[in-house]
Amino acid sequence: MSRFSTFSRTNSWGIIQCRSILQQQSRNASTEYGSPQTADCKTTTLRKRPTPLTDEIIRVDHAGELGADRIYAGQMYVLGNGPMGKTIAHMWEQEKEHRKRFENLMQEHRVRPTIMLPIWNVAGFVLGAGTALLGEKAAMACTVAVETVIVDHYNEQLRQIMESPKPDKELLDVITKFRDEEQEHHDTGIDCGAEQAPFYKAMTEVIKIGCKTAIAISKRI
Repeated sequence: MSRFSTFSRTNSWGIIQCRSILQQQSRNASTEYGSPQTADCKTTTLRKRPTPLTDEIIRVDHAGELGADRIYAGQMYVLGNGPMGKTIAHMWEQEKEHRKRFENLMQEHRVRPTIMLPIWNVAGFVLGAGTALLGEKAAMACTVAVETVIVDHYNEQLRQIMESPKPDKELLDVITKFRDEEQEHHDTGIDCGAEQAPFYKAMTEVIKIGCKTAIAISKRI
């Protein structure tokens, strides 16, 4: 009974703290992520309008990398001081770089962001923090599920670019590099015991469906 009480108090504290941070995330979402093209234009070289394929790829991948950034932010908020802290921090730093690169590409190509950014911002943090509250293995199961979808998504985009009349070599290089790093995150999750998480298969399938749905929505609006 004592252990159960301690567990309840600990998790209640975590949920209260997550709720507080989510409220702040929600307040900042529309200003921080709603208009990425208001960044410093003095350091941005504008290009010709992109092809429809390039426009879609940059918009969708920017949304995906923002979501991944927020997932790892949620994981770090809950588990950052524990044994998995350094591992999650390393993956998070790479996701920040991915997001920053696509923000720059959006400005250079004048790509309109998806209007769903504020929602993906909050949803990503909720997913990361929520699975982390279930334990380290559950957090790694979330990582495996998300990165599985992202790797498949990037592979499909690479195929589309290579089959286009004028393949964008810069975009090919960027997506190839990021795809390899996402695969590394997936493998790290497996090595850290993701498959030992409770209800691993059910949890990962639900997360995969959510990620695929987010990608489909971001392509259209």
